[in-house]
Parts: sequence; structure tokens; C-alpha cells
Amino acid sequence: MTQTASAGPRAGRGLLFALALLALVRLVSLPWYPLMDNTEARYAEIARRMLAMNDWVTPWFAEGVPFWGKPPLSFWATQVGYTVFGVGEWGARLPHYLLGVGVVALAWSQARTTSQRAAWHTAALLAGSALFVVASGAVMTDMAMTLGNTMVMVGFWHAWRASDADSGTVPGADALTAAPSRRVRTAPWVPHGGLIALGAAIGLLAKGPVSLVLWGLPLLGWVLLGGRLRRAWRSVAWLRGTLLVVALTLPWYLLAESRTPGFLHYFIVGEHWQRFVTPGWAGDLYGNAHEYPRGTIWRLAAEAMLPWTALLLVAWPALAGRQARAADAPPLVEGGTSLLLAWALMPCVFFTTAGNILWTYVLPGLPAAAVLVGSWTASRRRVGLAEGVLVLGLALGTVSAVGLLVAGQRTGHFDRKSSSILVQDYRSQATPGERLYFLGARPFSGSFYSAGQAQAIADLGALPAGTTAWVVLSAADLAKLPPAQRERLAVVSERKGRALARWR
Repeated sequence: MTQTASAGPRAGRGLLFALALLALVRLVSLPWYPLMDNTEARYAEIARRMLAMNDWVTPWFAEGVPFWGKPPLSFWATQVGYTVFGVGEWGARLPHYLLGVGVVALAWSQARTTSQRAAWHTAALLAGSALFVVASGAVMTDMAMTLGNTMVMVGFWHAWRASDADSGTVPGADALTAAPSRRVRTAPWVPHGGLIALGAAIGLLAKGPVSLVLWGLPLLGWVLLGGRLRRAWRSVAWLRGTLLVVALTLPWYLLAESRTPGFLHYFIVGEHWQRFVTPGWAGDLYGNAHEYPRGTIWRLAAEAMLPWTALLLVAWPALAGRQARAADAPPLVEGGTSLLLAWALMPCVFFTTAGNILWTYVLPGLPAAAVLVGSWTASRRRVGLAEGVLVLGLALGTVSAVGLLVAGQRTGHFDRKSSSILVQDYRSQATPGERLYFLGARPFSGSFYSAGQAQAIADLGALPAGTTAWVVLSAADLAKLPPAQRERLAVVSERKGRALARWR
């Protein structure tokens, strides 16, 4: 019987159980805690507004204010969640959790061309990394782009393998392993060119042109520097794929500009140039710039890979080109390690000189890092020890996730980061017609949990005369109020530095 590259021993049951338990805990935790200001509540509220307005073109930041910061794909996903499960934490987060499941499945598919064991090691490393645990289920735009980028890279990987299917062998040993060439088993369920085109379109509709850079530069560099241009051109129908990407994405960009003129200039020039080259960029219309010293992205990447960061450092000599120790480890396709390294490192390389960055910027490179390390751990002679480390890391991630949820409830962290409880207190005590106001800025969670009814006021004197109203204000603002206004407020509840009061 001919041995295939995807054959081989499977992962142990302990690893599969630990992985399933972590996935289940993350899934069940989705409605356990409120949507957090500013990121989660902001994006959830934008999607809620779009759904309420039945608008699938323009994301809305506030009433009459379009949101030009991101394309709409992640908002569409959240809108679908609201439509199916209702407007709330579960409906907002579940679509992003499913996007994360898709990313893990794609990474598993790529690693499976090495072995079954490598596939499950890859899934454990990816799903158990600190950033992925946080991002899978968080209402953000990053997981949607990561799914698109992973689709492109995995689609190209399978297309490259399929282009050599006629010869039936893998052309040469990869730097990661030194096993003899074996018969290739392609993935016939993957429509290679379509997967690439659809992934590129998803990236453009989730984050914009930056997605093209994060998968385009690794592919282009790998093809050109390795002298692989002719085969790469024949492996994929690039022209047809490009036309499909344009057909899927260009209509929305044109519609967005026509409905809210100025979008393209802000989004292309501001969000894709000034945001990254201008520390503390003052042109951000929707939030605060995040200024860090140059090169901070590498530290964020190390934190994102926890608890596997040390394991990655141990594996680095093999990943950088040394021969693996296991003689029976199936090989990656020729040049596969260098492609995965380029894919994994590109976010860090690209954002090294950027001063305005976020932790989530390294997320698109995590699937490649997981495939690399997973292939390495699966090739160890002492594979039982390697799987024990993975099980321990997954258990640590599960316990940490539960611990953070419990701590957030007990310490009041969720009350500080969300207005959910204050809005619930208002709803339980207010009579029909009594409005809710936030003194100063209205947080996105206040708008979300009040279904857009809560308003912001700069001064209590702006409240309608002769009416009863409810006001959320900080303890500091409450202490600074003039005695006449203070006497008209009856504090009903206090939540970690903020108070809900009835104004009469």
C-alpha cells in the first residue's frame, strides 16, 4: 500500500480532550460577561445600528456619523448573529468565534499534509495561544481578516502541491525534516483558486488593502527569491482570481464612497498610511492612537504566543534550517518551511517601524507559526513529552480563561469596562418615558445596552425642565456638582466609580 504524506500516527486522546475542553469553555463563556468598551462595544453598537437602519453598506459610528475606519464584513457577521440569536453578547460574539474555528480548521488542513499528529498539534498551538483565546469570540475585525489571509495562504499551499500531483512525489526534502520523498495526497475538497480569491476578498472587506500586504509580500518574496515564478503562475489562475476579487469587493467600495463622500481618502490615506507612520496620529476620527516605541510589535508577538513562546524559541534552530531529529517524520513540500516563516513573520516585519499598533496586529501570522511548531513537535522522538507540554499549555489556557472571568466578576472589572449593569439598573427602576443620560461622553456600551436610547449631556442644566430623568456620572463629577444640582439627584446604584442617579 502506498504511504501518503497525510498518513501517520494520530495525536493522543489527552491532547484531543484538552483541545475540545478549551474550545467548549470559550464557547460557553461568550455570554458570561458584558461587551467591553471601547473595542467590543463600539463594533457591536455599529453593527446594531446598521441592523436597526437595515443598512448593509455604511457602518454608522453615531447618529448621522459614518464609520470610515473599517470595511463592513465583520459588522455583517455580527448582524447575522443578531438576526439569528438576538441583539446581545451571544449574537455579537458567536460569529467571531466561528470565524476563529474556521482559521483553526484551515491551519489543521495545511499541517495535515505533514501528518495527522502535526495537524492536531497545530490546532492545539493555535487555539491555545493567548491572543487567539482572546480574539476568538471577541467582537473585532481582526479574526475576519485572519480567516481571509489564511484562506489565501492555505489555498496557495494546496494549489502548489496539486501542481506536482502528476509526478506523484514531493520534490525534495524540506529544511524542517529530512525524510525521503513520499507520495503527495492533495486535498480535493479545496477549490484552490476559488479559496485564494475568496480569502483575498474577505481580507479586503474585513480590513482593507493591508490584508493584501500581509499575504502578498510573503508569497511574492517566496516565489521570486526561490526561482518559483513559472510554477507559481501555472499553479493558480491569477487573472481569473483577480477578476473575481474585484467583482466581490469593488462594488462596496464604490457604494461606500458614493453614500458618504470622503471615505476613500480617509480610509486609504489615513488608516493605511498615517496611522502606521505617524506616532500618536491625531487624524483618527473615532478613537485614540496607540503610540508605542518602534519595534514593540515583536514584544506583542511574544506575548500573543503565550504559553508557547518558550517552545517556539526551542524549536527555532530547526525552523531556521537545521535538520529535524526524527527519521520517520514526513516532509513538508519543497520550500514549505521558508514560506511558513515568511507568512508567520510578516506582521512583525511590516509593523516594526510603526508606532501606532495594537496587540491584534500579529494575529494573521499565528496560523503559520502554529503549523511550523506543530510540525516540529510532531516529529520529536519523544513525542509523548511534546504532547504532554501541549496538554499542559491547553489546561493552563482553560484555567486562565475561567479564572479571568471569575476575577472580572468579583473585582468589578467588568463594571468598570462596561455600562451593562448600570443600564440594567435603570431599566429595572425607570418608568415609561423616563430617559437615560450620560454626563459627559456616552460610552458605546451605554448606547448598545440601551438600544441607542441613552444620550450624552455636557451639563445637568441641559436636562429637560419638569421631567424625571436618569443620569450616569462618575463619582468625581458627582462630588463636583453644585449643591442645588446635587440635591436633585438621588443615587440609586454605584458601580466601580460610577453612579446611576434619578434626577427630579
